[in-house]
Amino acid sequence: MAFKYNRSHTEPMSEINVTPFVDVMLVLLIIFMVTAPLLTVGVPVDLPESSADSLPEDQEPLTLSINAKGEIFIQEYQVEYDKVIAKILAISKNRTDTRIYVRGDKTINYGRVLEVMGMLSGSGFTKVALISEPYKQR
Repeated sequence: MAFKYNRSHTEPMSEINVTPFVDVMLVLLIIFMVTAPLLTVGVPVDLPESSADSLPEDQEPLTLSINAKGEIFIQEYQVEYDKVIAKILAISKNRTDTRIYVRGDKTINYGRVLEVMGMLSGSGFTKVALISEPYKQR
């Protein structure tokens, strides 16, 4: 019985497997979709870390930032403490169901962030949430 040599089994495969490529591209797309809304605000705030899941977004939220000096910003424009509610009501066209994200620098007093969130909740805003950095294991 003679062994028949079949050349087709010894030639290298010349096709590219695109499945891993597609998997990597989808992961990158999801990462960019999640991080893009956080990159729109230009106020430098060092956010605390949290392992909580992010909230789903249905419309563009307002972002209220509190920097390390305790200054308040709506999007990237500085606002005095007494005028925050009036400005947010004007921007949201008096809709109290507008989603508002509060970004507080991790070096400021937590009471200041709670004070601003309480002011927003007391004015009738129902969708107020904190933003934090994703938790990084060290």
